[in-house]
Amino acid sequence: MQSVATWLVGRPHNAVLALAATLLLPVLHIFSGAIIVLVVLQRGPRLALLEGTIAGLLLVAVAFFVQAPVGQVAISITATLLPSILLAWLLLRSRSLTLTLQVTAILAGLAMLVFHLAVDDLVAYWQPVIGVLEEWARNNNLQVQGELLVAEPELAAEMMTLAAVLTRWMLYAVYLLFGYQLYNALPVKTGNFGRFCDLTFGRVIALIMALASVIGFAVGSQLLQDVAIVLFAIFWFQGLAIVHWLHVEGHVPFFVVIATYVLTLVLHVFLVLALAVLGYTDAWFGYRRRKAQQQ
Repeated sequence: MQSVATWLVGRPHNAVLALAATLLLPVLHIFSGAIIVLVVLQRGPRLALLEGTIAGLLLVAVAFFVQAPVGQVAISITATLLPSILLAWLLLRSRSLTLTLQVTAILAGLAMLVFHLAVDDLVAYWQPVIGVLEEWARNNNLQVQGELLVAEPELAAEMMTLAAVLTRWMLYAVYLLFGYQLYNALPVKTGNFGRFCDLTFGRVIALIMALASVIGFAVGSQLLQDVAIVLFAIFWFQGLAIVHWLHVEGHVPFFVVIATYVLTLVLHVFLVLALAVLGYTDAWFGYRRRKAQQQ
C-alpha cells in the first residue's frame, strides 16, 4: 500500500490518471474518493480540486464522444469528488478523524430531516423505483417480495429513504477512511489525525438519537423516528472501531477483524445491528476507556 500511495502523490498526472480510470465504473468510485482524500491530506485541497477537475473533464469528453449521458456522468463525478474534498479539508482543519466523522453523522441526520421536509409524498417519489423492483422480483420468481412492495408501498418508501441516506453516508465515510489509510501508509506525512480504532461518536449524538426516538414515538412523528434510525445505524462504525481496537491492543487476533468484514457481507443487517448496539452502548459506558484504566 505504501508504494501505491507514494506513486499517487508523486506526480500530479499520476492521480489524474488514477482518478480517470476509477471514475469509469460505479464500483471503483470508492478508490476515486480515497485517492482524492489522499491528495488533499498530502498536497492540499487546491491541487486535489485541480486534479479532480481535469480527470472529470476527461471523462465528460469521453462521454460526449461515445454519446453517453453527459449530464449524468458529470453529476456522478461531482457527487464523488466534491464531498470527498470537503471531508478531507475538514479533517485537515480539525486535525481529528473522530470529530470529522461526528460531523458526518450530524449531516446524515440533517439530510434525513431535509429529505422529509422537501418530499411531501415519499410513495410518489419512490414509485418509479418500486415499480422497477416489483417487476424485477416478478421476473426472478420472487412473488412474495414483489407482492409486499405492492401491498406496503409506504413501508417500501421508508426503507428506500433510509437506505439512500445511510448508503450515501457510508460511501463518504469509506472514502475518508480509505484515503486516510493510504495517507498513513506514506513514509512522510504532514500530520497525524488520530486512529480509527479510537473512534467514538460521543454522548451528544447518542443523546440526540435517544431524544429523537422517544419524542418521535410519543408524538407519532415518522420524521423523527427516521432521524433516530439513521443516527443509531451510524454507530455500527463505532462498533467496528472497537473490533479494530481489540486487535490493536492484542486482545483478539487479526483473523477476528477479517471475519467481521466477511460476516458483514453474509449476515448484513444482523451483524450491522449488533455492531451498532455495541457502538451505541460504548458511547455511554466507554468500554475501551474502562479497559485501558484497568490495564
